[in-house]
Amino acid sequence: MKTKARIYGIIAAALFGASAPFSKLLLDNVTPLQLAGLLYLGSGICLLVVKLVQSSLNLNRNTAKLEKADLPWLLGAVISGGILAPIALLFGLSMTPASTASILLNFEAASTAIIAGLFFREHIGKKVIIAISILTIASLILTFNFSGNFGISWGALLILLACVLWGIDNNLTRNISSKDPMTIVIIKGISAGLFSLLLSIVLRNRLPNAVNMLSGLTLGGLSYGISLILFILTLKDIGSSRAGALFATAPFIGAAISFVIFANTPSLNFLISVPLMICGTFLLFKESHVHAHQHESVDHEHAHTHDDEHHGHSHENGAQENVSHSHLHHHDSIVHFHNHMPDTHHRHDHA
Repeated sequence: MKTKARIYGIIAAALFGASAPFSKLLLDNVTPLQLAGLLYLGSGICLLVVKLVQSSLNLNRNTAKLEKADLPWLLGAVISGGILAPIALLFGLSMTPASTASILLNFEAASTAIIAGLFFREHIGKKVIIAISILTIASLILTFNFSGNFGISWGALLILLACVLWGIDNNLTRNISSKDPMTIVIIKGISAGLFSLLLSIVLRNRLPNAVNMLSGLTLGGLSYGISLILFILTLKDIGSSRAGALFATAPFIGAAISFVIFANTPSLNFLISVPLMICGTFLLFKESHVHAHQHESVDHEHAHTHDDEHHGHSHENGAQENVSHSHLHHHDSIVHFHNHMPDTHHRHDHA
């Protein structure tokens, strides 16, 4: 079910997973605030170029456009996920081994699901609750410093804060995920990136050289830009908590790259937490959700095809029905039974 969305989620995770170790390399010559700006600005520029090329070749996807009512959700996502989260992450990364930082990013899946359940009424079953608990325990283990004097790693706590901020971002973005994802990422990337860079100038940080700036922009284009748009497409089809579960593979990819680049020796808490992270992630992957449910009558607009159980309306030109297209359409009230995720059409309440 939703195979394409799951593939998008895994590719997004792989691209994002590579960001932590390569960002760690750049932090030797770029401040965390500047790198946060470069990463997001790179993502916005990358996708703006792609969109312009698509437009020139008449390849633009037929998607729903952002409306005035979507702006509060977008603004919240820009502030939480585009400005605050990357700054917290990169300051934390400057004080934490890249492998540990990568694994800690797994907490984004847990924070996304917790916020989805508590504040956005997204259904979370027993298996998901157990998985979230395991991921949270593993993340807390990674915040302890067992080397030398026993204490808490402030760098690790900053990375956990970044995960919570991205969890907020993911849930806010979910509410506009049926709209043009490329436009969302372009706005988020350019606005958040420029804000962080301008703030670094106001704080009189020395600008990095051209090579480091270009490296930061390129890394942002791949790890944040292409990754984010694939993640938004995943959100639209399988919901916040499930998309977050797929994205939880990113830290393991990042940790593997970190060991290759930095030849780090795994710490005790790292060795304890990794099996727990794998177990929690596996449980999230294995979730299945089936029950009889009712869809209320609704009129809305989003990109869709007619190969599912929710778009039975007809067009004057029937050829359009099997390709992705967007228009205002009506759904009659219906009760049926099938395996489903909390996607655009399945954000119903549960007893």
